[in-house]
Amino acid sequence: MLLEALYRGRTTAVRKRLTAVPWRLARKAGQRLSWGVADQAMSSVSNFVVNIYIARTLGVVQYGAFSLAYVTYAFALNASRGLSTDPLLVRFSGTDLPSWRRAVAACTGTAMATGLATGACVLLVAALLNGTARLAFLALGLTLPGLLLQDSWRFSFFALGRGSQAFLNDTVWTVALIPILVSLRATGHANVFWFVLAWGAAAAVAAAAGPLQARVVPSLSGTWAWVLRHRDLGPRYLVEGTANSGMVQLRNYGVGAILGLAAVGLVQAASTLMGPFMVIFFGMGLVVLPEAARILRRSPRHMPLFCMAVSGGLALLGLLWGLVLLVALPRGLGHLMLGHIWIPTYPLVLPATISIMGGCVTSGAGTGLHALGAARRSLRAMIIASIIYVAIGVAGAAAGGAVGTMWGAAVAAWIGAVLFWWELRAALRESRSEPAESRLRPTGRHRKTGGASLPPSDL
Repeated sequence: MLLEALYRGRTTAVRKRLTAVPWRLARKAGQRLSWGVADQAMSSVSNFVVNIYIARTLGVVQYGAFSLAYVTYAFALNASRGLSTDPLLVRFSGTDLPSWRRAVAACTGTAMATGLATGACVLLVAALLNGTARLAFLALGLTLPGLLLQDSWRFSFFALGRGSQAFLNDTVWTVALIPILVSLRATGHANVFWFVLAWGAAAAVAAAAGPLQARVVPSLSGTWAWVLRHRDLGPRYLVEGTANSGMVQLRNYGVGAILGLAAVGLVQAASTLMGPFMVIFFGMGLVVLPEAARILRRSPRHMPLFCMAVSGGLALLGLLWGLVLLVALPRGLGHLMLGHIWIPTYPLVLPATISIMGGCVTSGAGTGLHALGAARRSLRAMIIASIIYVAIGVAGAAAGGAVGTMWGAAVAAWIGAVLFWWELRAALRESRSEPAESRLRPTGRHRKTGGASLPPSDL
């Protein structure tokens, strides 16, 4: 009887320990997710303030010029992430501190180099333009290095699991931005050049705070070594990210050429209305890839369930926010957010909601493909989806104006979701067929579609 009691007691203790482990992991994941949403909320404040302020203060034409500059910024941002922070998240999430610091020095240096290169290109484009668009592009070209460097610090901190430091860095950006905007209004510098310049200058202040937080100095000299070391991922992620934002940019340029800057402003206004939900969407994006990489190492069989949970949860939240907008905009929220612009923007809300839901469904599959290191598959899906997006979007603009281009984007978003989940299904099947030891081998390079490798020990 005594032996039986001891056995039962030991069994109960083991069960408690086994039960405590998943709960502890879930609690830590929840904390990282909370910091991701909080950081994205803080980051979105600066972008949201600038969008709303320009829309209400400068009118639809200058807002259209700002929109063209903003999608160009998004293009440069995706290029920087593809070369610098995406490989960092895949290969250095949860690594030891010395390895992380060596990686971050090269990663942030790569982001800065990308900012210098893209900033120079934007300044050349500004020299060829005239009027309001030229002012917006000139300010963007001057501030892109700081904007891209600041973004790389955010992802670097999340790779280490220190979302609080990313939140602090974005807080510095927001706190620096507010007095600059107030001074612009007080001195009468109310045009798109000064607003974009203020936005980028505040980001540069936060970028300068990054080395103090991380105790890491960006290494421009390490850029080429970083790109070469991760050449199996970085160039594909670069093309994937720029294909997505580039097609959005081409769609907006096409809308501007067919319908004028005012229509571009309305499309951007619809996107701005989705801003509060995008806080959650992008906040999740900061943490789901590191979480997926951890899941792949600890329990690969749970990867499909994790990706479905990400897609389903985000799509449901996107639908709920779209319904809130459809009900609340005519009851005063529209005028509060956009002034008189809300009336022609309102018909764009429903297709914008459907488009956002398609993007949410895509995000879970994209996260799985990135965690698996299946860069070739995610690149193929993104290129096909992006071509469909710009073709249907421009055709929709020609056929139905701003509303038509938004419906085209919605259709293209759901086609893209199907493509990404098809590729993820194939990548998971190939990953399961690999020997377990090959998935865990700590090589410096990923296989085509295998599991995430352990982070290399150096650069």
